[in-house]
Order: sequence, then C-alpha cells, then structure tokens
Amino acid sequence: MDANQLASSPASPPPVGNDTLHAPIEGHSARQSWLAVLSVAVGSFAFVATEYMPVGILPQIARELGVTPGTAGLMTTTPGIIAAISAPVLLLAAGRINRRLILLILAVFLLASNLISAIAPSFAVMLIGRALLGASLGGFWTVALGASGQLVREEQAARASATIFMGITLATVIGVPLGTLIADLSSWRMSFFATAVLAALALVAQALLLPTIAPKAAMRTGDFGAMLARSSVRRSMLMVGLLFGAHFAAYTYIAPFLERNAGLGGHWITAVLLGFGIVGFASNFAVSAFVTRHLKMSLLVLGALVMVALFVLPLLQASHVAVIATVMVWGIVYGAIPLCLSVWMQLTSPDRPEAGSSMFVSTVQIAIALGSLGGGAVVDHLSIASTMRFGSVLAALGLLVISTFSTRGTTLKAVLEK
Repeated sequence: MDANQLASSPASPPPVGNDTLHAPIEGHSARQSWLAVLSVAVGSFAFVATEYMPVGILPQIARELGVTPGTAGLMTTTPGIIAAISAPVLLLAAGRINRRLILLILAVFLLASNLISAIAPSFAVMLIGRALLGASLGGFWTVALGASGQLVREEQAARASATIFMGITLATVIGVPLGTLIADLSSWRMSFFATAVLAALALVAQALLLPTIAPKAAMRTGDFGAMLARSSVRRSMLMVGLLFGAHFAAYTYIAPFLERNAGLGGHWITAVLLGFGIVGFASNFAVSAFVTRHLKMSLLVLGALVMVALFVLPLLQASHVAVIATVMVWGIVYGAIPLCLSVWMQLTSPDRPEAGSSMFVSTVQIAIALGSLGGGAVVDHLSIASTMRFGSVLAALGLLVISTFSTRGTTLKAVLEK
C-alpha cells in the first residue's frame, strides 16, 4: 500500500512547534532516535515495493505460471484481504507486547514472502507467499504508526510519521518501475529477489537501531464500535473504499493494458510507470497546502478527474501520445487523493487516532483487494479496456458519497466528528 497508497500519516503533516530533537526513550540520543525512525522507513519502502511488485510484471508472471491476467490479479487481492483483517486483529492482540519485537517478526515474514514468491513453482505457491505478505503488511502499518511517535519527542511525532511514510512515496516512484526494469533485463523472479534484499536490509537496520518500544495503551474492541456508530465514519470509509477501489481496479492491470491495448513495449511500459510515480510524488507535495484548506472540493475535483481519465483511456488506446498523457494526468490526480483521504479520516476520529488509523488501513486494503478482484473478473469475462471503465464507475460512486457530506452552515471538521 503507498503514503501515498496507505497515507494514514499524510505526506504533509501538521506543523510542529519545537524543532529541538530530543529522544524520549531513556539512553537514546536524538541521532539514535532518528536513525530508528529511518530504519522503519526502510521497512515501509520494502513493504510497499513488495505489495505493488506484481503490477509491473503481471503479464510475465501470468505467462510463466500459466494463468490469465485476471487470475494473476489475485497476487494483489490476496495480501489486501489478509492485511485488512490483520491490521485490527494485531492491534487488539498485541496488547502490551514490545513493539520492537513485533516489527522484527513482521520483517522476517516479509523476507520469507519475497523468497517464496521468487522461487514459486506454481501460482498456488505464489499465493502462499503473497498471503504471508498480507499477514505482515496490515500489522506493520498498525504498529509503525503508533511506534513512530514514541521514537522521538511528541512535537516531532508528525515529522517522524512523514519520514516513515516517505518510504511509500519512494516505493511508488522507484519500486514498481525498478521491478519492471529488473524483470526486463533478467526475469520477474529476480524482481522478487531484489525486494527480498530490501526486506533483509530493513530487518538488519531495525535489529540494530530500534530500541525497546513499549505500547502506550492496549486497544479495546469498544473503540472500533464507538467509531462505527457514527454515520460520518461509515460514509467516510465507503468513500475511501470506492476511490481506492477505482484506482486499483484499473491500476492492477495497467501493464497488460499498455502492452496489449496500447501496443507499448517493455521499456516504454517501465518508463510510463516511472512517470506515473514521479508525477504522483510531485503532486502529493505540490497540492498539500491547498487540499487541506479545501478538502471536500479537492476530493470532488480529483475524483471527477480520475473518473474521466479512466473512462477515456480505452478510447485513446490507438494513440501512444494520448495514452501516455492520460496516464500522467491519472498519476498527478492520484498522487493527491491519498493525502486528502488521510486528512479526511483523521477528522472523523480525533479522539481515537489508533482505531481510526487501523480502520483506515483495513478499508484501503479491502479496497485494493476487491478493486483488483473485481477488475480481474472484468478482464477475464469482458476485456482489459472494460476494467478501466469499471474503475470509472467506482469513482463516480465515490463522488456520490462525497456529495452526501453537507458542510453548509458549519465546518467540515464538525460534520465529520458527528
């Protein structure tokens, strides 16, 4: 999932007051604390790069393991479903267990997932590896979000979270196209070996740099129930699910679309995916100040642009220039959407930030899973172009949900907290 895909800690965090670095953990200097934060950021890069790896190399894997592109989309669906379950379950089960130990165990699972995927002799074994990724993925984001604020001083917590989620942005920009490039130069198996190296680096870095991290408080089931009792929270989760689902119903199959429908070669596909990540990275920071001030309007405009881009993409497939330009517009728009949604969800649960974060992670992962699953069914029964239109329909439904939030006469924050 990317700060950009998970984004429960926005890339543009709220301003912090005192810039003086001071480690809250006894015996650790400011430098050691920020090295610990960076070790978790390496983990976020490795997790997101692994999660999105199949996107760029899906056609190669499908051909070698003898499955259709739609079936191959289960490589995205499977970890998404399991991560959606593991996020709240781990938060409840972890209790007061040392968060350092949990992060190290999850890093081991990530390493094993990549190795299993790299040597998978069949698609069934591949899904076992991807399931292991899902089990560790949801837990990682849940624990990492809470731990980041404990590694540094309280007023530095937002900056620490932004640093950790920078790994998502870099994985979006570098991870997918780099994996595609490695597959073009060697094989898709080497792409998974590359992410296994990343996972090993994250494990070593965290083992050396992370201090003992005691949880502040154990989460209770009632915290989730209290949030779900709010109509604004339920509608916000539906909106998040539809917009993320719209993206992944189409993005999961972007490589087959570019290859089969648009007729682009492997190097061009790598370049387009890299461009998608770069413009999304730039967009995330360029619009951050505006979207936080005009949140609802920003989501309406961005959702509408995604809807239009996905709808017209199949219509333009005969023109390489038009396809590439439309994908870049899509990348620019999607780069800003997770930031908007993360800020929106934070406004729904200021009193229960950990529960809100966990539910956001679960909603995003369910959307990734169902979006890619629904897109795969459309690909297998209709066409690759049809899943772009399917994504457009989901985006339209997301716009309808956004329109149900009326802020006339009050503030958006007041509406979402009800």
